[in-house]
Amino acid sequence: MPKVLIVIGLLCLTIGLLMHFAPGLLKWFGHLPGDIRIETENTRIYIPITSMILVSLALTIITNLWR
Repeated sequence: MPKVLIVIGLLCLTIGLLMHFAPGLLKWFGHLPGDIRIETENTRIYIPITSMILVSLALTIITNLWR
């Protein structure tokens, strides 16, 4: 369990540093075709379907390689 927490912490740190020092690097994430965005005057609805499928695939691959 400690190894998993260390890896998750390092991953969060890496993503945080990327977002801080290179904000344009991950700008594409959340704006993929298939992400639903509905904006009206008073309401914003955002459903990141394609982005979450990508995250799910990446986590599945990482988990299978880990084992």
